[in-house]
Amino acid sequence: MANATWKNITAGVIEPVYLLLGIEQHIFDTTIERLKKAIPILDETSIVYFDLEETPIEIVLEEADTLPFLEDRKLIIARNASFLTAQDKGREKVVHNLEVFESWLANPSPTATVVFLAPYEKLDARKRITKLMQKQATVIEAKRLQGKDLTTWVQHEAKLNDSKISSENAMLLVEVAGDSLLSLATEIEKMATYLAGEGEITKEVIEMHVARTPEMDVFRLTDSYITGKVSDSVSIYHDLLRNGEEPIMLTSLISGQIRLMIHVQSLRSKGYQQQQIAKTLKVHPFRVKLLMENKKIPNETRLLKILDNLATIDYKLKSTSGKRERVLELFFMRGIRN
Repeated sequence: MANATWKNITAGVIEPVYLLLGIEQHIFDTTIERLKKAIPILDETSIVYFDLEETPIEIVLEEADTLPFLEDRKLIIARNASFLTAQDKGREKVVHNLEVFESWLANPSPTATVVFLAPYEKLDARKRITKLMQKQATVIEAKRLQGKDLTTWVQHEAKLNDSKISSENAMLLVEVAGDSLLSLATEIEKMATYLAGEGEITKEVIEMHVARTPEMDVFRLTDSYITGKVSDSVSIYHDLLRNGEEPIMLTSLISGQIRLMIHVQSLRSKGYQQQQIAKTLKVHPFRVKLLMENKKIPNETRLLKILDNLATIDYKLKSTSGKRERVLELFFMRGIRN
């Protein structure tokens, strides 16, 4: 939906009302930037911002119906349209006159484009105003992309930056940088600038330019350990220590990874699919996908034994005053057979 609407905006087909719904900030930012470029605005004063948690909707509508000064059209950005959600009325900071808003939606201003931002997972579909907004406004869903959709987006973004990347390396980039489109777009732009329009974003380029998050390094560390790669485990562990990570925190994160593996195995044995598992465990489907595709993960009994060993290590780390780094290092050096 976003790509089709973006094409229309670029072609100069500008709608009077947009509703941006979801938690992917990059889609919000991209839509607004495209509107700024497409609408011939000479002065920044013709771009007006409101926070609907602080300002009544009537003020926004009044601004929309006021003729722009020396411009054909003004752009209005109305953030935090929480009145479309199932929030408790007692928690509302301002009261919105939604009857006036409903009447306005039937005949919006011809000299303004109003963009309502709803940075929420979902709206309250039972509300009359929500139903009317979804009917009258041009809706763009800013949802987190998953699986093939996400890697396809990475490849498309690379192309927009005069570069290219294989699906395999697009998946690697997601593994390293995470699934935030904003972060991915930043990393792709950085690597494309380095390549200067020549060559391809390869594994080597990714490893050279993209900094791994501690969470992704812990994922690599846990994966190396449970697959029996002792030297890799120790090497990654030392890298994390050099970056200032603490053994107690690392033990906790590794234990979380092991618990996730146990839960994924358990739900998978009950017939749950990838998306169902991700939703049940409230983790990103990409993480579940990586675990489900890893054939070297031990069975549940072995994972529980590892978890028990980590609990013992956690106790030692919290009760010792010596070199804590060595306690966890010995765990990795003994390997999965310990």
